[in-house]
Amino acid sequence: MCDPFENRALPRGVFVGVAALIGFTFLVVAAARFGGVGTQTPAQVAVESLQLRFEDRQDGAVVVYEAREDRLLTVLEPGDGSFVRGVLRGLARERRRQDIGARPPFRLVRWADGHLSLEDPSTSQEIALNSFGPSNAQAFAEILMAKDLAR
Repeated sequence: MCDPFENRALPRGVFVGVAALIGFTFLVVAAARFGGVGTQTPAQVAVESLQLRFEDRQDGAVVVYEAREDRLLTVLEPGDGSFVRGVLRGLARERRRQDIGARPPFRLVRWADGHLSLEDPSTSQEIALNSFGPSNAQAFAEILMAKDLAR
């Protein structure tokens, strides 16, 4: 078979155009990177926060306490709260890796823009709960609501 493009060079203008496009891309990326464009996030304001402690029971339930007053907020029975359990498993794995026990509290925060996060001050981990969808974030929002009911 014969190659129809054999011995035919691409026009010089194509090479110049590609080189100019690549050079322009590098300049834009460098300007954005070193100029701070798009790298700063607006300051967030916490409108509500709660120190939480979670405890596993022998029957498989997870008991949620408000940590400062050691007040019972809710009990997640076996089979309930699978998203909460999954998030806690991930955070607990890092605590075990760093040899931190279960006693230090977590911090559940509702931010001014409405999203929720769960922070582990012991390991500096933070999970943006809304990134898992509204129904999963709602599981933690219910824990915040339980705080008002437990008073």
